Order: sequence, then structure tokens, then C-alpha cells
Amino acid sequence: MFHATRTKPKKKKRILQGAAVVVVLVLITGALRTLKPAAPTVDAATVWVDTVQHGTMVRQVRGPGTLVPEQRRWITAVTAGRVEEILILPGSEVSGETVFLHMSNPDVEVQLLEARQQLSDAQARLVSLRSDLETQRLNQQGLVAQVRTQYLDAKRQYEINRSLHEKNTDLVARAELERTRESAEELETRLEIERQRLRVLASSVEEQLDAQRTQVQRLQAIVEFNEQRVASLDVRAGVNGVLAELPVEEGQWVTAGGTLARVVQPGRLKAEIRIPQTQAQDIAVGQVAHIDTRNDTIQGQVTRIDPAVQNGTVTIDVALPEELPRSARPDLSVDGTVVIERLDDVTYMGRPAYGQANSQVGIFKLVEGGEYAQRVTVLLGRSSVNEIEVREGLQQGDVVILSDMSQWDGFDRVRIDR
Repeated sequence: MFHATRTKPKKKKRILQGAAVVVVLVLITGALRTLKPAAPTVDAATVWVDTVQHGTMVRQVRGPGTLVPEQRRWITAVTAGRVEEILILPGSEVSGETVFLHMSNPDVEVQLLEARQQLSDAQARLVSLRSDLETQRLNQQGLVAQVRTQYLDAKRQYEINRSLHEKNTDLVARAELERTRESAEELETRLEIERQRLRVLASSVEEQLDAQRTQVQRLQAIVEFNEQRVASLDVRAGVNGVLAELPVEEGQWVTAGGTLARVVQPGRLKAEIRIPQTQAQDIAVGQVAHIDTRNDTIQGQVTRIDPAVQNGTVTIDVALPEELPRSARPDLSVDGTVVIERLDDVTYMGRPAYGQANSQVGIFKLVEGGEYAQRVTVLLGRSSVNEIEVREGLQQGDVVILSDMSQWDGFDRVRIDR
């Protein structure tokens, strides 16, 4: 009895101890659940920060481009041919009549000979036709004269017979009088018919000659065309300038329309800048542009905007001043910046890595003296090359992180390790 009474209090004590442990574990688990995860650490040297400002923001768009002569000419092959001889190399000055390339094409020369032969035959036919038609006209004129003489003789004979018959019916019989009258009338009708034939022949002569002349003119045009093709085998510059490019070699076969050379006229240059199509909608003729040659910056003015989009970009022309720095040369790669507008009394900051115009983004703002960065929601507005308007979420003087923070998307707060 005594042993059983002593064991019971020990068992009760163990139960109480176990319950206490369970309660402690539950409390610890609940406390851990209420704790926020520790903020990750970001090296200050790896982030790019900027201070939000308020004032005037200049909207700009930028794109790569090339300096090109304002006046340039591509020379193409009028007819196909083989390059026989290159007379002048790129960089040489040329005039409009300078022959810089010899080509050959036997087929074109044969076609010229055939066209000349056809023209000669047509010209001979024209001469022969003119002679034949003139002969026909003269013959018809002679026939008209002959019939007219016969008619006049018959008419006089009828008048004589009629006069005699009226004086004395025995002198000319009635039948003879009628015969001479009918003969005169027949010849009168025949004379009118022959005269009509002469008129028709005269008009048809001109029509036939005009048709043959047209044929001669057509063949003459063909001859001139083939002469131009043969002459084009001696390739001329066409304008005064400098031979800038000659992308062919001796022995190379060039098709009709193929590029043979490029001639530029030295003098004023312009910049052709390629702007991304998403940024080109606000560009207008007359806006100021700055051209960076890597060594100098040249101010110009937008003069033309290409209406078509090519490879996602819109090409604009920028007129440059006559006096240019020595670094400006044809075909030089440049960067162009176009000033769209000046925005006064706006809040703005540097353009973040993933911040697009007129969008809402999350940006880390430095807090607690710069030891931490807190994610805030920011409404962005109009954008420029390096800056963007802030419409909501930030104030002047706020310091924000502009660099890519996408690896911390799962956190709203980070610690800045300085």
C-alpha cells in the first residue's frame, strides 16, 4: 500500500511537465509565425540611385545614325554586261562625262546592228512607196485629163448635131442626135468618177505614207534605244563629285539595274537617324537635334520624317550647318538626340531599368538614413532619354534605386550594405 501511494504523485508530475513543454512549443511557433523574414542585404556598390527632382525636364529621344552627303547618286547598269576594265578607283574626283568603267555585251551590239538594218529597210520601203504612189497619182491625173478631153469632144459634137437638127431634121437624124447626147453624158459621168478616184488616191497617198513614216520613226526609236544601251557600256559618273563606292570587280557579270557605283557631291552633310518606332510619334519637322560624332556634338534641325517603318525604326533627316568639325565625314556612325519639348514645373527622376512611360511600377526608395530601401508604388508619366516624369508615389528629394532589382521581387524591403 505504501509503494503505490508514492508512485502516483510522480506520474502526475510528468504529465504536468509534458503539458508545459507543449504549451511552450506552441507559443514559440506562434511567435515565429508573427515575425517577418529578415530583409536581404544589397551591396550599395551594385545599385544605381538617383534623387527625385522638381523643375524643368527636357524630353528627348535618341537613336543611332549615319552622316551622309545631301547630294548623292547611285549609278546602276542600264543593260546587263561583263565588267571589262575599271578605270578609276574610289576616292577619285569625277565629272559628269568621266568614264570610270568599261563593260561589254555582244548581244546588245548585235541587237543594234539588227535594228539599224530594219530601219534601213523601212526607209527604203518609204522611198519606194512614195515613188509608187506618186506614179499612181500622175497616171490618174493623166486619165482624168484624157476623159475630160473625150467628154469635151463629145459635148461639142452633140451641140453641133443639136444645132443642125433644129435647123433641118434631114441634116442629122434623131437617132444620131440621141447617140451623141448619150455619149456626152456617159463621158461626163466617167469624168466625175475619175476625178473622185483622183481625190481618193490623193488622200490615201498621205495615209499610206504616214503609216510608213510611223514605222520608220518606231524603228528609229529602237535604234536610238539600242545605241544608248551600247553607249551605256562605257559607264559615266553623270554628275560632278567623288567616286565613293565601286562594289564590282573586273570580269564580274552585272545584271540590268545592278549597282555599279556611288558618286557623292562634296559639300554639306546631313544625318540620317533611326529612332525606335515607339518613340517617334512625337517627333516633328523643325525640332532641334544634337548629333554626337564621338568627338564633337553638332546641333541640327529635323527636316524630314520617313513615313514608313523599317525594322522597327523610323528614319529622320537632320540638316546640319555648313561649317562642320573635322570629325564629321561621310558614312560616319553617329548618335542623334532630338529635343521633343520642355516640361516646366514637373517632378522627375532618372529613368529606371524597367520603367516605361505612362505606367505604374514598384521602385525601392531609400529610408532610415539610407540603411534600408522600401518598395513603393510609383505612377510614371512622360519619358525622355535618361529621365522620366513622376506623377504619384514620390516627392522631391526622395532617393530611389534605378538599377534592376528584379531579383528582389519577393521582398518589399532590403538592407543596403555600405
